Amino acid sequence: MNDWHGWAAIVVFVGAYALIISEKVHRVAVALGGAGLMLAIGATDDVSAFYSEDSGVDWNVIFLLMGMMMIVGVLKKTGMFEYLAIWAVKRARARPFRVMAMLVVITASASALLDNVTTVLLVAPVTLLVCERLALPAAPFLIAEVMAANIGGTATLVGDPPNIIISSRAGLTFNDFLVHLAPLAAVLVVVLLALCRVMFRSTFAYDEDRAAEIMALKEGEAIRDRRLLVQGLVVLTLVVAGFVLHPVLHYEPSVVALLGAGLLIAVAAVDTHDVLAEVEWPTLAFFAGLFVMIGALIDTGVVSRISQGLADVIGGSELGGSMALLGGSAVLSGIVDNIPYVATMAPITNDLVHDMGANGHVMWWALALGADLGGNATAIGASANVVVLGIAERNRQPISFWQFTKYGLVVTAVTVTISLGYVWLRYFALV
Repeated sequence: MNDWHGWAAIVVFVGAYALIISEKVHRVAVALGGAGLMLAIGATDDVSAFYSEDSGVDWNVIFLLMGMMMIVGVLKKTGMFEYLAIWAVKRARARPFRVMAMLVVITASASALLDNVTTVLLVAPVTLLVCERLALPAAPFLIAEVMAANIGGTATLVGDPPNIIISSRAGLTFNDFLVHLAPLAAVLVVVLLALCRVMFRSTFAYDEDRAAEIMALKEGEAIRDRRLLVQGLVVLTLVVAGFVLHPVLHYEPSVVALLGAGLLIAVAAVDTHDVLAEVEWPTLAFFAGLFVMIGALIDTGVVSRISQGLADVIGGSELGGSMALLGGSAVLSGIVDNIPYVATMAPITNDLVHDMGANGHVMWWALALGADLGGNATAIGASANVVVLGIAERNRQPISFWQFTKYGLVVTAVTVTISLGYVWLRYFALV
């Protein structure tokens, strides 16, 4: 690729990003149109776009989403989500902030064991039903949950896809992530709750009459098909076990999700067409287009130049380097999907660690924190964000780019600042 292709790819990507922000054209049309332009100008080609592991469509993400959407589609038919919605509201005494706090903690905890995308697929339907029961706008709850998912996913090796890339390159274990990042993630969830109490304060109106109606409901009556519920929960448990045992089984999450979806459809008395209708096809198409556009930036060397520029700024200072890597990664991951960004930065970080003789893998933790937390900055900064926006739109509770981003920038600024202090304190000041 030459410089002309690089500049052309930048123009296409910036133009597409501007259209997504403006919301004058639907984001799926923009992503697919941008991908087509990247192919047309030669910034990438069909081999790179569809077959390259480094710069092509990440089929693991696409099929993970599709498999989990199918499982969730089957579970919807059982009444399980209605049951959980009523249960959650009753346990929180129908107080809106208590409900949000409960959902945020559940989401963050589940994201550490599963992954953030799978978690929001399971929690979002419950949230929509909770908000319907309480006559509350769903957007604040969904935004809070997706941010909790991204924060919670930071805590473990399997919680966020960039962590898997980092662990593979750096030779880090599941326990390494627990020891180094889980304590910070727990603190950041508490911080998120405090921020939500302020950012969404106008949402927490308590309706005494509606609360009384909900408290009188019996959640057990919401279950419509107990046999299907048992089948679905057994399969979901097997899928979760497959995710957690990834370091042992070496099955990609996408393979586990597809096996689970196939098994559930095979054993359950459900209509395949109905299950496929529950898949968020526009969301999958958006991801595919976005991957092709970002892949073009990788193929033309744009991403590597940015990453190398960051490495040059870091220089030989371990403290300055970790601070710059964390902050720079947070900014870039809010614009470019954090998966290809980390894939590009991983070898550069590896060289930095080798050159500096860094102790405690501080550079790796800086990269993980910046990439994972930076995903909260914008509506398309992380895969979980895009999935929730798609679910909200499908359920006629649309969340605009700026509605998400104006809160995301605040949360990202606060959590990244705290993370900078954590890295300095733990790996430098107290050493």
